[in-house]
Amino acid sequence: MNHNNQSPNIIAVIPCLNEERFIGGVVAQAVKYVNKVIVVDDGSTDHTSQVAIQAGAEVIRHPVSRGAGAATRTGLEAAFKSGADIIVTLDGDNQHNPDEIPDVLKPFASGEADLVIGSRFLQDARVPVFRKFGIDLITWLYNVGHKKKIVDGQSGFRAYNRKAAEAMNITYPGFGFSIQTLVQARKRGLKIAEAPISCIYHDAGSTEQPFIHGLTVALAVFKIRMREEFFKTGKS
Repeated sequence: MNHNNQSPNIIAVIPCLNEERFIGGVVAQAVKYVNKVIVVDDGSTDHTSQVAIQAGAEVIRHPVSRGAGAATRTGLEAAFKSGADIIVTLDGDNQHNPDEIPDVLKPFASGEADLVIGSRFLQDARVPVFRKFGIDLITWLYNVGHKKKIVDGQSGFRAYNRKAAEAMNITYPGFGFSIQTLVQARKRGLKIAEAPISCIYHDAGSTEQPFIHGLTVALAVFKIRMREEFFKTGKS
């Protein structure tokens, strides 16, 4: 948070790939709630960058696709350089509703969180059964062996205060980063909270086959947890 009772500098980071269809609307909504929107175009071959700029975002472009984790890392680093006190991450495919940014930020006001997960399962979000199974498996792999549980370990709609964001060391280029960051936060004793969000799934939303995606992430989570349990030093 800023000092001298000033409002916090809130920056939204939106990693995306080939989302020209949705990114303009997402940026236009998000700018209402934050001081700046940073779109990380992860090597798109369409007009994602141009549409995002027209909608009011600052755009950082990867020449080739490096993965969701790498794009998020780029966005977090850029937000730091812009003096962010709070960083909100959300998807660029219109799956997340930017109008819910205030809901995700709410736990910061009472000091009950360093990291907030926008959870699809605290209210009746309509998640396809095959996706729900994969998310539940990934979340279980994160929860097992720990008293404090979460219900949605795979949501990309999150908010980090500066303390939490500085603790992140994203080394997984793909979607395994979503659990890697939670494990890092937990190891550092940071307060993790969840806030209810809705979710919209589009046919054009995800380019990766959901079953393969879920399996790949679950394997990454297993590796992260094994390192957490057997190598207690260093960053997971």
